[in-house]
Amino acid sequence: MQTQKPHKIDLNGDYPCPCRRRGKLTPIALTDAFGCDRCQQIFVVQDSGHTIEQLSTNYPYKRAWRWNGHQWIVVNPSLGKGYVPLTLLFMFALVFLLLLTTLSAPAASQVAFRVVAALVLSVMLAFMLWLACRR
Repeated sequence: MQTQKPHKIDLNGDYPCPCRRRGKLTPIALTDAFGCDRCQQIFVVQDSGHTIEQLSTNYPYKRAWRWNGHQWIVVNPSLGKGYVPLTLLFMFALVFLLLLTTLSAPAASQVAFRVVAALVLSVMLAFMLWLACRR
């Protein structure tokens, strides 16, 4: 059974790349960093040598990993856990209210049609936003 306890990262060792399975991390001379030979990403050693952090990233928060002796374990940032669902909820409510006030409806079932149409469109937009953000 593999242990989940994080090991200290050896600055002279070679490790697999946490981004791509076929890449290999090699130490960068005179730094506390590693470079991947396949994806060309640079990873900096943080947290007293127990964590590596991706240096350049397109994500709103930095990605970090811990080495357990066999594989990299993702370190979840505390802000990332509640930030995306809260933003999605806010966007859903805003779109729902906007659609509710601007949709035109047939005269017979005006209020019910507006609510249902706004709800369906809001759910579709929130689902598309969730799909875009979940990577």
